[in-house]
Amino acid sequence: MKKMVVLVSGASSGIGKSVAEYLHKNGFTVYGASRHIEPSDTLPLTVKMDVTSDESVESAVAFILQKEGRIDAVVNAAGFGIAGAVEDTSVSEAKMQCETNFFGTLRIVKAVLPHMREQRSGYIINFSSIGGLVGLPFQAFYSASKFAIEGFSEALRFEVKPFNIKVSVIEPGDFKTNFTQNRKKTVLAQEDEAYKERFLRCLSVMEHDEQNGADPIVIAKTVYRILNTKNPRFRYTVGPFAERLFIMLKKFLPASLSELMFEKYYKL
Repeated sequence: MKKMVVLVSGASSGIGKSVAEYLHKNGFTVYGASRHIEPSDTLPLTVKMDVTSDESVESAVAFILQKEGRIDAVVNAAGFGIAGAVEDTSVSEAKMQCETNFFGTLRIVKAVLPHMREQRSGYIINFSSIGGLVGLPFQAFYSASKFAIEGFSEALRFEVKPFNIKVSVIEPGDFKTNFTQNRKKTVLAQEDEAYKERFLRCLSVMEHDEQNGADPIVIAKTVYRILNTKNPRFRYTVGPFAERLFIMLKKFLPASLSELMFEKYYKL
């Protein structure tokens, strides 16, 4: 059989890079996509793609189809975070967050679906987050973009099932990547005294957990497992045990208790 052809967005760094390189190392034909990416020994096939541009996404997908004749799987790992209180986040900043994290995923999915339907097979793996299961304080619009991924992906899974297209969502907790360094603080978050003290205290906890998180190779291995499973599950929550446990307990604990635990942990 021919090697499975996989498109990985956000492949220039972080989780996307780890996934793309791991899949390439394990025999997949991997095209790593990003706005700024060059071929390397660990990832020889790359394609320039800006997920905020319809034209860029469609051009990149067309390039891969021209070269390979098919795309068997898409891993939508492109994304970043914006931090700041809701009141301190402009509508344009909120739109910028969703333009990449949600609409970027949507653009890629829409670009590949006609070809996957025609070949009557495919895997679509979208990246949500623990922040797509619980609203993260001072990262409301990051959470909103990931909550949107959850609902979008669940609906999509039902729609494309008759065409033998598998849709899964990965929900990472804290992992050690450059996500922390790349997080953008809203303009007003650095000026507004009303929220500043709690914002900085909460963010310091999050950054500590991220920088002391596990190697994202754990996520790469999860993607590998999904692509080698005939009927993968819909959700894969991956991360520290305490975070996964909280997500499970949140379903059963009284809301007041889970909120209290959350507030205490993030020093709110």
